[in-house]
Amino acid sequence: MIGRLSGKLLAKQPPQILIDVAGVGYEVDVPMSTFCKLPAEGESVTLLTHFVVREDALLLYGFATPAEREAFRALIRISGVGPRIALALLSGLTVDQLAQAVESGEAGLLTRVPGIGKKTAERLLLELKGKLAGAAFAGASSAPASSAARDILSALVALGYSEREAAAAVKKLPEDTGVSDGIRLALKSLSR
Repeated sequence: MIGRLSGKLLAKQPPQILIDVAGVGYEVDVPMSTFCKLPAEGESVTLLTHFVVREDALLLYGFATPAEREAFRALIRISGVGPRIALALLSGLTVDQLAQAVESGEAGLLTRVPGIGKKTAERLLLELKGKLAGAAFAGASSAPASSAARDILSALVALGYSEREAAAAVKKLPEDTGVSDGIRLALKSLSR
């Protein structure tokens, strides 16, 4: 699986870009939120990726932040929502807006995105409820305040814990806890 690409940005034509990585050109589809953050052509770029294997194609999707990639992965797990619709959602809404719309049940915000009808919006609200509330999505009410807390959360998610479990463990930590101590304490609380 290709999890990250780092190389020279050769071309960008929304929603697709071309990245040269050690002489190999990778075509990567990106949401507009990532596209707007890209450097000029010829400069170096690093993207987190999601690799999709289908019978008729091998597709690579790129993201500027871990939250965007996790939101994309949560979206494509929903029946009837493919990568194109997920990219459209992440192009029309920030991850914060998407998480807030899901938690507050605002189907109208989702239907503003091209390709999202009322039924799809309602299904998204139903199936994503509670899944985007993790601190990795930087929702206003659930985000860890410090960068150390965000780093601890990221480490726990990388170790295989769900965003919800990791966020609950991080909330229990004292505010001035360092990253290494925080990870150790969080792992102890999660192992109980």
